[in-house]
Amino acid sequence: MIQVDISHVWGQLSLPDLLATEKDVFAAHKTLTEGTGLGNDFLGWLKLPTREETQELRRIRAAAQRIRANSDVFVVIGIGGSYLGPRAAIELLQGVNHNIGKGKGDPQIFFAGNGLSTRAWNELCRLLEGKDFSVAIISKSGTTTEPAIATRALLGMLEQKYGVADAKERIFAITDPTKGALRQMATEAGWETFVIPANVGGRYSVLTPVGLLPMAVAGIDPMEVMAGAADAMERYDLRSFENPVWLYAAIRNLLYRNGKAIELFESFEPGFRMFGGWWQQLFGETEGKDGKGIFPVTAELTADLHSLGQMIQQGQRNIFETMVRFDPPEKRAVVGPDAKNLDGLNYLEGKTLDFVDEQAFQGTLAAHVDGGVPVITMQMGQLNSEKLGEMFYFLELSCGVSAYLLGVNPFNQPGVEFYKRNMFKLLGKPGYEA
Repeated sequence: MIQVDISHVWGQLSLPDLLATEKDVFAAHKTLTEGTGLGNDFLGWLKLPTREETQELRRIRAAAQRIRANSDVFVVIGIGGSYLGPRAAIELLQGVNHNIGKGKGDPQIFFAGNGLSTRAWNELCRLLEGKDFSVAIISKSGTTTEPAIATRALLGMLEQKYGVADAKERIFAITDPTKGALRQMATEAGWETFVIPANVGGRYSVLTPVGLLPMAVAGIDPMEVMAGAADAMERYDLRSFENPVWLYAAIRNLLYRNGKAIELFESFEPGFRMFGGWWQQLFGETEGKDGKGIFPVTAELTADLHSLGQMIQQGQRNIFETMVRFDPPEKRAVVGPDAKNLDGLNYLEGKTLDFVDEQAFQGTLAAHVDGGVPVITMQMGQLNSEKLGEMFYFLELSCGVSAYLLGVNPFNQPGVEFYKRNMFKLLGKPGYEA
């Protein structure tokens, strides 16, 4: 079970403050799991975890094996939850440089359709030159501007390279079960399709084929991920403050009521940055509405201590931190000797790098708490595929409970349409002239 330590928030809050929220947290958890609150038509993610290999999971495995066998590169087209989840999973488990040295049998994985940068598009085209590649198009509608543009271009590249008949064997659509432009395109063209359940929203979709197919292509066993999530589904159904989900949801809401409007979600692992991006969308899009919400920011330590450290230490006292920790890996690195000792590091000779990292964590924690910043810590344990599934489910459940505590609908996002209307008007899209 994930361990949530709240001992470093007591300078800002008290135990009676926490205990006073028990009825509200119970009600929020009950509202979520019984489906009696706003947005209850998007609760399908609650029951996604399974320990049985379903027909859909077998198809994911089979598709991944074909992609790994015939492709040097696998391009995942999607935006928001359609790419953040799978990219977070791959980079957390395999590192930010996971593509180096890969090819057929273990393909490189790139992500497209998550922006409108010409430079990024040109870079992707360069990376695909001379390579065999396949694509997954992830979208419920098929009409979202960024992924739709990437889809149109990459389909053209595939058909030019392989011909229409062979290209369709390299195209996989992950979309709505019955409706939408992408569903129609896939049906007419004969592409293999996987389903995003109609009752699962994009930011809660990582445990569907949205996340599981790219993970499987990367060599991550989807059944191990699902087993970890299934464990979480059982463990975190506990209705008391022994449940770390309750602790995290309650404390962050209490801090928010006490003027802490920004949460820094951090880890000392570089591969965690995209996982932080997934968390950022999950909580930001879930809670940021009706004039409410904690502003989510992710950071990588110790690197960002050399850029954000000053602000955290002595800036406005409107922030709190959630520091995520993992057990060290089995393979350790040791600081070696140097006869001249010009760098002054001989006092660390023989120490492991994870020992130095732990002291950096402890020193940072103490400094920030002394500086007036409340800190929640999460000890995840050993990082592996099962833990990844547990983390995804734990945070999704925490987010749903937290949003109901906040008093907002966790599953809509009306504000994201405003920029699109302006953009469509400026682009001259029919129907947006006024």
